[in-house]
Amino acid sequence: MQINRWKMLFHGLLLCFFLGAGHAVAQTKVQPVKVAGGLEHPWSMVFLPDGEMLISERSGQLRRIVNGELQHAPVRGLPKIAAQGQGGLMGLALHPQFAQNRLLYLSYTAESQDGGYNTHVARGQYKDGTLSNVQNIFSATPGVRGGRHFGGRLLFDKAGYLYITLGDRGERELAQQPQNHTGSLVRLHDDGRVPADNPFVNQAGYAPEIFSYGHRNAQGIALNPFNGQIWTHEHGPRGGDEVNVIKQGANYGWPVISYGEEYFGGSVGEGLTQKAGMEQPLHYWVPSIAPSGMTFYNGDKYPGWKGSLFVGSLKFGLLVRLSFASDQVNEERMLDGQIGRVRDVQQGPDGYLYLLTDQDEGGLYRLEKR
Repeated sequence: MQINRWKMLFHGLLLCFFLGAGHAVAQTKVQPVKVAGGLEHPWSMVFLPDGEMLISERSGQLRRIVNGELQHAPVRGLPKIAAQGQGGLMGLALHPQFAQNRLLYLSYTAESQDGGYNTHVARGQYKDGTLSNVQNIFSATPGVRGGRHFGGRLLFDKAGYLYITLGDRGERELAQQPQNHTGSLVRLHDDGRVPADNPFVNQAGYAPEIFSYGHRNAQGIALNPFNGQIWTHEHGPRGGDEVNVIKQGANYGWPVISYGEEYFGGSVGEGLTQKAGMEQPLHYWVPSIAPSGMTFYNGDKYPGWKGSLFVGSLKFGLLVRLSFASDQVNEERMLDGQIGRVRDVQQGPDGYLYLLTDQDEGGLYRLEKR
């Protein structure tokens, strides 16, 4: 068991050498300013064109912030949500033409037709605190009992396709069985139809919605604004959290390869970190930081940060900045538990970074320079 730990550390140092993942950068002086409190385990946020914000609470409420104030009444008209373990109301996304069609997308946990629970995605028209004309556009299969690893992040790319991250639901072997959605990244049209150029359309043994698979539990997804790439991060078991650049049709290896180890100690499976036909992460963490939420920064409020990738940490209450230069990944850690478990990080229309903290009395924070 001790040999496995040293083997994992050696591989981590080796990859850090080639990618620069171990390079730290100087601490930037910033401070979190509380915008709103009283949120129950907030999970995701979106910024509306009129200045309103919507924030999902894992318990199943969708909250409004209007003129900087948290409204007492939650949004009406949501679908039936099962707050099951790590699941509940999760990711939010606005349609690329939201200003015209008012379409809001949300991911949530609900009972599946085949029993158990899984991640579902619905959309409806949002206006003045009400969601109307709600329709479910996707339900992950199969349904699984238990409350772990629902994924749940949503993202639209530049072409208007919708991406949905799905966890392995604690049934890790399903992540290498792509006839189901478990442990995959799904790509759909905005109305739930399967794009004709998805990698596994009409291919036997594969669900046509799948864009990539072999993921453990991706709770971060971001569009690289500089080249249009889709990036995700996912939780490892005990160590081995990964940042991945997504390739169409690729297998990201879980649980066959991992830089983590079992929670009770020892290697995952055969202890492999690489295998032919499986993708390597761009960056990984040992020990685990429990990443959640992710965004590229493309503003001008923080000198030197443009082009950096920001990742929240649940385990250590960190905000992690990854910057990229000369084939190196440099890492800067901020906040260090100052505000609690960072569940989401997004860039606001004002150019500031906003953070959500996953707690009974969670909050919304704006990151400002000191």
